[in-house]
Amino acid sequence: MTFADNINTVSNTTEKATFGMGCFWCSEAVFQDLKGVLKVQSGYEGGQTENPTYKEVCSGTTGHAEVIEVTYNPQEIAYETLLEVFWKLHDPTTLNRQGADVGTQYRSVIFYHNPKQKEIAENYKKELNAKKVFPNPIVTEISPASKFYVAENYHQDYFKLNGSEPYCQFVIKPKMDKLEQVFKDKLKTK
Repeated sequence: MTFADNINTVSNTTEKATFGMGCFWCSEAVFQDLKGVLKVQSGYEGGQTENPTYKEVCSGTTGHAEVIEVTYNPQEIAYETLLEVFWKLHDPTTLNRQGADVGTQYRSVIFYHNPKQKEIAENYKKELNAKKVFPNPIVTEISPASKFYVAENYHQDYFKLNGSEPYCQFVIKPKMDKLEQVFKDKLKTK
C-alpha cells in the first residue's frame, strides 16, 4: 500500500456531523473530548450570506447558525452517541435561545450529511418527544447540510485556550462537568 492509498483509506473511515446548540465555544469543547472524534471546527451554516463574519452572524441577519462540524470515526463512535451528547448537553426545547444567547444564530439544529443521519436524527427526536424526556416539545431543526464556513481563528479551541475566563468558567465548565459525569466511558484519556 502506498502513502497515497493509506491517506485515502483514512479519509474513507471518517464522517462528518454538524450541530448547532447555542454558542459554538460550548459545543466545540464538549465534542473535542469524545473518543473517536478526530476534529471539531466552529463555524457557520444554514444562511444565505457567503463567507459571513462573526459580527454579521451575531447580527442575526445572515440566517446562519453558530455550529460545530465534527469529523469522527464511525468505527469508534456512533452517530447515535454524538446525538445523545447533543440532546443531553443543551436545551432543545427553546426556540432560538440557549441561556443568555438569543437569536436565530443560536438555534438548536442538526445539519445531516446523508439520508441515514436524517433518519436517525428524526427518529431520535420523535422518540424523545413521545417519551416526554423534556418538559416541553423539542424545537430542534433537522435540515440538510449546506455550505459550512469555518469561523475566525480566535473561535477555534476557545475553551482550551481561554478556560480560565469568566464565560468559560460559568457557562462552558458546567457542560464539561456534566459531560464527565454522564459520558465518562466515552471520553478520551488525558
